[in-house]
Amino acid sequence: MVAVDMKPFDSWWQLFPDVDNRQLDLSQIDACRAAAQGATQIFNLAADMGGMGFIEHNKALCMLSVLINTHMLQASVKNGVQRFFFSSSACVYNAEKQTNPNVVALKESDAYPALPEDGYGWEKLFSERMCRHFEEDYGLQTRVARYHNVYGPLGTWTGGREKAPAAICRKVIEAKHSGSNQIEIWGDGKQTRSFMYIDDCTLGTRMIAESDIREPLNLGSDELVTINQLVDIAEEIAGVKLKRNYNLSAPKGVNGRNSDNTLIQEKLNWAPSIRLREGLALTYAWIENEMLASKTLVGAAK
Repeated sequence: MVAVDMKPFDSWWQLFPDVDNRQLDLSQIDACRAAAQGATQIFNLAADMGGMGFIEHNKALCMLSVLINTHMLQASVKNGVQRFFFSSSACVYNAEKQTNPNVVALKESDAYPALPEDGYGWEKLFSERMCRHFEEDYGLQTRVARYHNVYGPLGTWTGGREKAPAAICRKVIEAKHSGSNQIEIWGDGKQTRSFMYIDDCTLGTRMIAESDIREPLNLGSDELVTINQLVDIAEEIAGVKLKRNYNLSAPKGVNGRNSDNTLIQEKLNWAPSIRLREGLALTYAWIENEMLASKTLVGAAK
């Protein structure tokens, strides 16, 4: 088994001694060929991405992730790989279907007619089509999951690439330990999302990768909450109540997005098993421990 990331090994959250760990830049074709050599199955989870703040301000960089999927598909064909999994995103969905916080859950067919998230969403949708045509033209078995807001321990929680659950946990932890008792929320807090815990994601990923389902499938929670409700849960976990400051000029994404899991339940009998309150408590505890260990918390020693 081979694991690949472009970051230095000391920046990996997980590094297993029984795995062939390699530091490679998969936007380069030679690196992809080296990674694919001898492989029978590939999970392409690599992309230059982050939360809404990152993808709003780095559209060209997000688009360049197309090089990763292009070169990995080419390397897979060259090396006789049998099956290829691609991690797509709910950002592929038509923005006109996500203008209302009381959104109707998005089903797979809602990706067309195409109007995805600018930059990041377009790259994911284009790469989905590339997977489809590599299967048609070269016989490479491709499988695609559309991830909906994955979160959990061992995920990015600072630096600008973190997503909403990690960012909210960090902000609540900072407010609690510093005694500021206030939090900045991007947007008006009324925008809605669903958030999938990492354990549900990994199980669903393997099920999709090993299945005979050729079309993209939603992989996400259908537990819809507002960002304000997400903050409510984090405050309850922390045992605090904070003053909320709304930054209406900050990136907030679409007004509403939720996952319609009808197809994956019908095809694979998969459904999320971890409620947001449970998953966020585990995530909060891990981030707080990381912040204490890194001594980034003001007033943590009091």
